[in-house]
Amino acid sequence: MSSELSSSRLTRIRETLEAAFAPDHLVVNDDSHQHAGHAGAQDGRGHYSVEIVGAAFAGKGSLARHRAVYAALGEMMTTDIHALQIRARAPGEAD
Repeated sequence: MSSELSSSRLTRIRETLEAAFAPDHLVVNDDSHQHAGHAGAQDGRGHYSVEIVGAAFAGKGSLARHRAVYAALGEMMTTDIHALQIRARAPGEAD
């Protein structure tokens, strides 16, 4: 995958999550290089990890938080993202 495409995807993921959740903290990493040769990486979609902290996650369980992130990313989950590791927390929750 070209670094330009990877950078563009990271930007789209970051902007989409910022618009959906207005997080206090957001880190998006492209972990695709760790999966080179993996069968799932052959279709050109990437492997990413997201660390997000925002009020939108307060009072929600882990599954609801993950579903909210997947829903926010929408079609990108089928066109750009092969795998997504999510760490979603509410403000004040321990690391």
